[in-house]
Amino acid sequence: MTTRRLFALTILTAGLLTAAKPPLNDGEISTKVQLKLAEDTSVKGGGLKVDVKDGVVTLTGKLETPKQKSKAESLARKVSGVKSVVNNIVVSHAP
Repeated sequence: MTTRRLFALTILTAGLLTAAKPPLNDGEISTKVQLKLAEDTSVKGGGLKVDVKDGVVTLTGKLETPKQKSKAESLARKVSGVKSVVNNIVVSHAP
């Protein structure tokens, strides 16, 4: 095989391996956001509701501190496919 053909084959193979993944659908985005929230030790997101419409994530529920609210939004923004986040979380201090 000539050097030129080998080079072309290498470039083609590299292009196929690094091709963009198809965008995530709303259900997949919702699942990934929920997992990120649940895995975070400060947010403990089990009580939060996550809705996704066309890549826009809406967070609702209650957390104890503004820092937790901000962290939940930040975690949601990091998920691939999220276009924006509407943070409707209410800060409600625990008794």
